[in-house]
Amino acid sequence: MQVATSGASERGYVAPGAVSVAAPVETVEPSATASAEEKSAEPGVKVSLSAVGLARSKEAENKDADIDESNLPDEIKQLLKMIRELKAQLAQKMAELQALMAQGDMEDDAQQAKVRALQTEVGSISSALSSANAQLVKVMRDQKLTSEQSASVGALLAK
Repeated sequence: MQVATSGASERGYVAPGAVSVAAPVETVEPSATASAEEKSAEPGVKVSLSAVGLARSKEAENKDADIDESNLPDEIKQLLKMIRELKAQLAQKMAELQALMAQGDMEDDAQQAKVRALQTEVGSISSALSSANAQLVKVMRDQKLTSEQSASVGALLAK
């Protein structure tokens, strides 16, 4: 790649705080362009999903659609999404913990260390979930939701 610059701007005096108006001009060699085009024509990685994978992908896209479509204030929507995510994380860690405790083939010390680590994670997620719930209650009180909006929050929390 060649770069053409003006020799005058390199030798000239530029006052402090002044902005240079001369911009370098790039010229591209034809061989560089051809090799880039050849690389883009090469086959890449192709990924295809099964019907189950596609269904799960659509579920993931729409998992918070009910929250987004509700007539609730944005702050409450964000808290509901956070609570939903924390509940999913908690369920996942609890499942991991139960599966680990069901294994009998690990050494006792190693298994106990992993169990303690997962219990710590479960405790952290539970604490975050409690904080998010408390924040939701506070925001609901501060925003003085209608009874219809409060019922909507309850229904969305139950999902």
